Amino acid sequence: MKIQKRLAAFVACLMAFGAQGAYAEKLVIATVNNGDMVRMQTLTDDFTRQNPGIELEWVTLEETVLRQKVTQDIAAKGGQFDVLTIGTYEVPLWAKKNWLVALDGMPETWDAGDFLEPIRNGLSHEGKLYAAPFYGESSMMMYRRDLFRAHGISMPDEPTWGQVYEFARTIHNPPEVYGICLRGKASWGENMAFITTVANSFGARWFDENWRPQFDQPEWHHAVSFYVDLLQNYGPPGVSTNGFNETLALMNTGKCAMWVDATVAAGFVTGKDSQVADNMDFAQAPHAVTRRGSNWLWAWSLAIPAGTKKADAAKKFIAWATSKEYSELVASKEGWRAAPPGTRKSLYANPEYRKAAFFAERVLKAIETADPITGTLRPKPYVGVQFVAVDPFQGIGTSVGQEFSAALAGRQSVAEALEKAQALTEREMKKAGF
Repeated sequence: MKIQKRLAAFVACLMAFGAQGAYAEKLVIATVNNGDMVRMQTLTDDFTRQNPGIELEWVTLEETVLRQKVTQDIAAKGGQFDVLTIGTYEVPLWAKKNWLVALDGMPETWDAGDFLEPIRNGLSHEGKLYAAPFYGESSMMMYRRDLFRAHGISMPDEPTWGQVYEFARTIHNPPEVYGICLRGKASWGENMAFITTVANSFGARWFDENWRPQFDQPEWHHAVSFYVDLLQNYGPPGVSTNGFNETLALMNTGKCAMWVDATVAAGFVTGKDSQVADNMDFAQAPHAVTRRGSNWLWAWSLAIPAGTKKADAAKKFIAWATSKEYSELVASKEGWRAAPPGTRKSLYANPEYRKAAFFAERVLKAIETADPITGTLRPKPYVGVQFVAVDPFQGIGTSVGQEFSAALAGRQSVAEALEKAQALTEREMKKAGF
């Protein structure tokens, strides 16, 4: 009898364990291989301790591949993912199509009102938030203070592209150091994000008020010619294949005198993995004939696809990953400078953060001055600084980026690249009904 009782108790325990396992929910999270996202994966034991019934599975991809896979899956209602890492371009478009779950019913302590207004607005549709910003960014100038001092030159707080060209020419000393490093990898979110801000500052725009593409206009020719000339003369070899991560690696190993890119990089170029951390300084993104549109606005954010059956668990994860407490967790492990930037007012009001991240005020200024509505010299019919918030843009932007990358690599002229960009954009926009 005792043996039977023990056996029954053992079976009951096994059944209870099996039931617990059966009800454990696994969240499949698609994310980008940027430093902040990679760091988050190392800290998720904190989340699973608080939520023992939820398991996490990560799909970490390079930026361009992530966008392709996530877009294909959500458009086809594939249901492959439960949490998506997407940005300011996708969120309003996908929310309008009912592809995303609104972030209603989040914990009161999560405090959505604490998000910076430009970031919150970019992730909303009809007044509802459809994604939570993991980190937000604009773009800025990052440069080596020691190299500028050695050459007797100084960086203005708001440099012009003409000044930047002269600085690059003065400091360029390959292979030890290159005058400037910029994105060249073809993609709407890689080289085109950067090139569009350059073009904006030269007075260009993607479309006129009637949705006619503008690549045949002189402003685009001036901007792209300047970009190609600058990098061919004073950039690193192979620049046409360099995106954000590749350029960050060059900067951190001391190979670049200047880099204009995402403000989120400030924490990395001054961090423990940077060989030049003590010599880094910052200024606003360069401009040419106008400052309008010279610095972009973006937020890598976490969203829930409408096809998931695990929305409640997904909301718990998003609330954890984008909370004030998560920033405190990062700070406890790696210091306040490593906290995900560009999302919360409370972070920029935190004296500990401002002391650790001496670039914080410049980052905040860049984010708050980026204007996705009127950010070009002449009127435009679209929302977005470094992108155009319409469905065809993702394909068009990458195709145009391939033409400009080919010009940068010397495989065709700038004029040829612009002619092809004009033709393909006209064709694809007509197909889309514009």
